[in-house]
Amino acid sequence: MSDATPDTSSSKTIGQGSKLLVDVGPAAVFMISYNVAKRLSEDQAIYWATGIFMLATAAAVVYAVITQKRFPPMLAVTFVIVTLFGGMTIYLQDPIFIFIKPTIINLIFCFAILFSFALGFNVWKRLFGSIYSMPDHAWVMLGIRWALFFAFLALLNEVMWRHIVDAGVPETMRWFAGLELTEGFWVNFRFFGTFPLFFLFVLANVPMTLKYAKAADEDGDGEAEKQDS
Repeated sequence: MSDATPDTSSSKTIGQGSKLLVDVGPAAVFMISYNVAKRLSEDQAIYWATGIFMLATAAAVVYAVITQKRFPPMLAVTFVIVTLFGGMTIYLQDPIFIFIKPTIINLIFCFAILFSFALGFNVWKRLFGSIYSMPDHAWVMLGIRWALFFAFLALLNEVMWRHIVDAGVPETMRWFAGLELTEGFWVNFRFFGTFPLFFLFVLANVPMTLKYAKAADEDGDGEAEKQDS
């Protein structure tokens, strides 16, 4: 018995670590490869990074399927969009396609959640309902929060890429005359800015999740006691 507990804990830790690698790895590869390529070929850095990003995303999907026995739907959507828009970026030699990729992905996630409500089910509950139990109205609240958060990320990306001044973005696409950003800032923000925002948003939803998960557990225990009696 004493030997089994450390093994279980270790396996769980390794599993969480590999899942984090699959989810975060491609974005880290994109950021690192861009900064390295920037030193070697400044004008072509975004194209090299995009190509490597496409390969890293494909590798993440294959790794998840083979080692974790799962096909992450969000990662699968990311892979399709990255392949499509990354391919157009490289083929047309136009970085705008990779710039708008985060907008498209976040809007797809946002509309998928809201559209699922229109169809009478909650896709967010379908994806994460096996992790913890909550009442349906709590899942709806959580789904709406995430939909709004994805919409915010899409809007934030639109504001950012439209004001990149060193990557051939036409001035007619700008929304604010005084805002000027660089391509390097946009690339690095995809990792150092977006993931902290995700982390803070998840933390902000922890109290609500714990509250309703605890209430669901208590209701379940109460029902079990009634059935036993």
